[in-house]
Amino acid sequence: MKKLFIYYSYTGNGDIVANYLKEKGLDIRKVDSNYRLSKVLFFAMMKGGFHALIGKRPKLINFDSNITSYDEIIIGTPIWNDRIAPVMNSVLDKLDLNNKKIIFILYSGSGTSNKAKLDLVKKYKNAKIINLKEPKKHKEELEKVGVLYE
Repeated sequence: MKKLFIYYSYTGNGDIVANYLKEKGLDIRKVDSNYRLSKVLFFAMMKGGFHALIGKRPKLINFDSNITSYDEIIIGTPIWNDRIAPVMNSVLDKLDLNNKKIIFILYSGSGTSNKAKLDLVKKYKNAKIINLKEPKKHKEELEKVGVLYE
């Protein structure tokens, strides 16, 4: 089964997950967009959290939406204001996830993402969701990703 991890990372948590999965043999695609946030974390989180709340969809840069050769798609996204990051809204709009096994890896400061989980389960009924609490600070959280190999 061929697996692909598509992710966005603002603070580096997604990069930690991507490196872990790359070591396990998964293909990796990091998402970039025209979406820019302040270098001051407080202001970045205020803007990003508001945009997550309203469902903003920034323009993606050089995004390859071709996933036909993959059986399983793993989506990695930060959680802002209990919702997925705006960049990932744009990604999900571009992907055809029909007939794919889907797993979401959500990373946040709290390690919870109740609203995001509810929203994702409504749209992707058979998706598996894994919550990680800041894997950059809590490396042991990566053990939760082990379910990808069961």
